[in-house]
Amino acid sequence: MNQSKLHIVILAAGRGTRMRSSQPKVLQPLGGRPLLAHVLATARSLKPAATHVVIGHGADAVRARFADVSVNWVLQTEQRGTGHAVQQALPEIPDDARVLVLYGDVPLLTQDTLLTLIDVDGPALLSVVLPDPTGYGRIVRDEDGAVSAIVEHKDANPEQLAIDETNTGVLAARADRLKGWLSRVGSDNAQGEVYLTDVVGLAVEDGLTVEVVQATDPDEVAGVNDRRQLAAAERVLQRRAANALLDAGVTLIDPARFDQRGRMSVGEDVVIDVNVVFEGDVELGDGVEIGPNCVIRDARIGDGSVIHANTVIEDADIGPSCQIGPFARLRPGTVLVGDNRIGNFVETKKATLDQGAKAGHLAYLGDASIGKRVNVSAGVITCNYDGANKHRTVVGDDAFLGTDSQLVAPVTIGARAYIAAGSTITRNAPDDALTICRARGQKTIPGWRKPVKDSGK
Repeated sequence: MNQSKLHIVILAAGRGTRMRSSQPKVLQPLGGRPLLAHVLATARSLKPAATHVVIGHGADAVRARFADVSVNWVLQTEQRGTGHAVQQALPEIPDDARVLVLYGDVPLLTQDTLLTLIDVDGPALLSVVLPDPTGYGRIVRDEDGAVSAIVEHKDANPEQLAIDETNTGVLAARADRLKGWLSRVGSDNAQGEVYLTDVVGLAVEDGLTVEVVQATDPDEVAGVNDRRQLAAAERVLQRRAANALLDAGVTLIDPARFDQRGRMSVGEDVVIDVNVVFEGDVELGDGVEIGPNCVIRDARIGDGSVIHANTVIEDADIGPSCQIGPFARLRPGTVLVGDNRIGNFVETKKATLDQGAKAGHLAYLGDASIGKRVNVSAGVITCNYDGANKHRTVVGDDAFLGTDSQLVAPVTIGARAYIAAGSTITRNAPDDALTICRARGQKTIPGWRKPVKDSGK
């Protein structure tokens, strides 16, 4: 169809009492994003002329969460059913538009399924066959197999309750016809509400054929009304994400123990072990290996780098051929140029490590620029915070920072400088010299030479 005439109405006004939450139901998280975000993303993929979101309970919170999204917000001040909710949006939709009705708590619908639905000329609805249709409206057909009505579960008789083809609530129709049908719908039913589904029977009364598109995957049309259903939807979403990565050539040691809560791009020969969580935007280069129990958020990891077990990486840029962890934490602003080693119980924040620099274990590097091939020994700390402001530490190429040294920023350690173990450095240390600061005070030893490894050992 001509998408320039497509208007999408998303019903998102419900409170979701079964969630037992102070948050509106459509803001509950699925794959790291609110339920409504998934529906809006699918709606955008259809390139409609406009998207109208009907909100009610928690309207201010919903609007605030999606303040940067271009939609027409429609307030339903009194929740009187799905038909009433659609009526609130229709005045701003041209009569000749095709209206597609979606739901803010049905997040797993795919673009392909909806394209099939909106390509139908007349009124059309989406159905699904369920092994247990309890609670769902039934698709009632005549002796010729044509749809004659939709009957809600609470209003169905025993014969209708035996029907396993159910209504998903998703439908498409011309706007002027929807307006007319909804003006004729009453609320004489078990819920005392204006049912959107009643327009199907009215369309049949008007001599129109209602086409049915049957969803092939019940998971795709499942609604989310409570925590159990939310957890089930999460598993479906994660299974889709895992399958997409497998299709892209990624090795997932166990696809069932994997979580993607954002967007990922991957190179060739990537290996991901169990219980790894990816959040935000993550890019993995060729040959990257991720060990078990890692959390990686908004990060780029270069070719050939290995992230060992139980490592947390956030907002970091890791170059090629790095070794990270186990039990390392890379905080926002960390940049590893390449060939770096960050070992167990090392924490970095706003730190840049140039080519070949390494911190093997038990160190903190914050607000620091670490030169090429620098060795950061165990227990080294950059003292970057004076209680009010942060200060930077600069370490030149090929410097050696001895065990249990404290670098009190702002301070510069020269190229090829050697800081003796146990030193507290409060002043700049020059190039090519040993600097030691223990109980007798800091001093520099001119002409000092770096120890040479015994070739016989």
